[in-house]
Amino acid sequence: MKKKLLFVVFIIIAMFVILKYSDYNLNRTVGACMVAQKQTNKSFDPEIARKFCEEEIKKLTSN
Repeated sequence: MKKKLLFVVFIIIAMFVILKYSDYNLNRTVGACMVAQKQTNKSFDPEIARKFCEEEIKKLTSN
């Protein structure tokens, strides 16, 4: 019984950690995409680049 309870607690903690850092990884990926956009485009607009990067990343992660 004690092992099952520890296992359930471990799973709950692991899910919390994964959900907490998934947003962090998305922000890092969008930031890296924006840096690449800045280096490749002569006319750089941060809002347009962020929107473009978020859409492209969502397309890739939904497949």
